[in-house]
Amino acid sequence: MRVIVEPHPLLRLGAFIARWPTPLGANASPPWLVELLTSTSGQLPTTEAALGGSDETVRTAVRKLLRHGGYKPSGRGKPASEYLLAAAQEHTLGSINLAVDLCNAVSLHAGLPISVVDLDRATEPLRVAVAADDASYVFNPTGQEIRLAGLLCLHDADGPCANAVKDAQRTKTQSDTTRVVCIVWGTQELAERTATTIRVYRELSERTGATTELVD
Repeated sequence: MRVIVEPHPLLRLGAFIARWPTPLGANASPPWLVELLTSTSGQLPTTEAALGGSDETVRTAVRKLLRHGGYKPSGRGKPASEYLLAAAQEHTLGSINLAVDLCNAVSLHAGLPISVVDLDRATEPLRVAVAADDASYVFNPTGQEIRLAGLLCLHDADGPCANAVKDAQRTKTQSDTTRVVCIVWGTQELAERTATTIRVYRELSERTGATTELVD
């Protein structure tokens, strides 16, 4: 599978596919993964690689990336990685399912936003581009919408479906999910961190029984 990425001076995208032999509903997150959701140390139980966590340099670089197209990443529209850090510090970041827990744990410890899209709910081709001025989508089961004007988004054949702030409800993982594409919204300013994040993210996914492959 390929993801077409439109030219962008700041984006350093990383992506891979993860597949589990059984649906997510049959795979509880292991204790070590749930524990990562309550820690903000940046240390992950893999190759002893510290992803570094978030600091002002990381937050500034991520927000700069999202501002480039005209989007304002603040308030309720702040990067998902900032939301995760606040939730972890307030001890309100809980387990959702295996794929989302992996995403949240890695994003929390890397300081980079990450999207997870159910490949059986998305329609190829996939591409990354700044959303149109009138674009929006529902991002939760209650029907709340996010306006996407100027925001870098992953698009499938039906329109935008994920970004560094909130992913679309229509392509989110569910109990029957077996394969996902994981998108790390990295920046050129943090190129090495992006590469390390992808490597560690794949290792942790494989530790839970998934097979992974990089996306071109």
